Amino acid sequence: MDVADFYKGKTVLVTGGVGSIGSYLVWELLKYEPKSVRVLDNNETGLFDLEQALQSDRIRLLVGDIRDKERLTVAMEGVDIVFHAAALKHVPLCEFNPYDTVKTNVIGTQNVLDAAYDQGVKKVITISTDKAVNPSNVMGATKLLAERLTISANMYRGHKRSAFSCVRFGNVLNSRGSVIPLFTQQIQKGGPITVTHPEMRRFFMDIPSATGLILKAGMLSTGNEIFILKMPAARIMDLAEVMRDLLAPQYGFKPEEIAIEIIGMRVGEKIDEELLITDETSCVYENDDMIVVVPKLQPFSTDYVPHEHVPDGFHLVTMDSYSSKDAQLLTREEIINLLN
Repeated sequence: MDVADFYKGKTVLVTGGVGSIGSYLVWELLKYEPKSVRVLDNNETGLFDLEQALQSDRIRLLVGDIRDKERLTVAMEGVDIVFHAAALKHVPLCEFNPYDTVKTNVIGTQNVLDAAYDQGVKKVITISTDKAVNPSNVMGATKLLAERLTISANMYRGHKRSAFSCVRFGNVLNSRGSVIPLFTQQIQKGGPITVTHPEMRRFFMDIPSATGLILKAGMLSTGNEIFILKMPAARIMDLAEVMRDLLAPQYGFKPEEIAIEIIGMRVGEKIDEELLITDETSCVYENDDMIVVVPKLQPFSTDYVPHEHVPDGFHLVTMDSYSSKDAQLLTREEIINLLN
């Protein structure tokens, strides 16, 4: 079965459905003729704008917040699959607003899982981030808890056949608040371009790749898996220099007129990001495009066999780590191709 056949005729709920990933996911789902796509978000204006852009009778717009469990329970009635994309994601804002970050990223995720139990949703896919791996900030710590809650939900389902899985992203190009829109705005104004550390490295993926990973995970998931797209890494300084050279002439500047300023690392930032926790490196499976992590054991289960939870076409692989520090970095030409 391919992705189009899998989603045809299904009812899907997307939390955080007007965000960068959520809205693109809604657009893609509509191509596959679902019965309906429910879009839940607390951004009323964003929901209105999405409705005007889509003009589809297959979408259902739901004003609500994942902090409201009762709203989620009603929203999930008759739903086959939930893609949980709602979250607070900006590292500095989360660092200085930890209470609210926990309410959304942790308690909100628990609400999503509880509502899915109550309504017998077949699959829940939680959207996570590489910052959940060995976290050094509030956002990453709360997303790690969201991952653990999601995977642990498989132990609570009893006789229900709900499956709970995660996808783990790197930096998503051109998502709201990401570095590329920021650099573009700074270049447009004549600089300076602000880089926090000259050696900072990050994994990158574009929005279509991120969405493709989510949709494949929804199709392949049987519960317990963490899906990770194989991604390239790049130095933020290299990205800044390439963008300056490409965009400066478009805004009437010479590249050498736009300075790159090192401003120091923000609270909670790391020089490198990782995609695997140390304990996960012994239970990693891969195909050409993706990595799947499954737990080595299932507490309170006497018949759990890890490899039975691995999708077809994946094989066991030995990995000591998966860090942007050790990754082969994109060349200048490859960064140009990625931006295009």
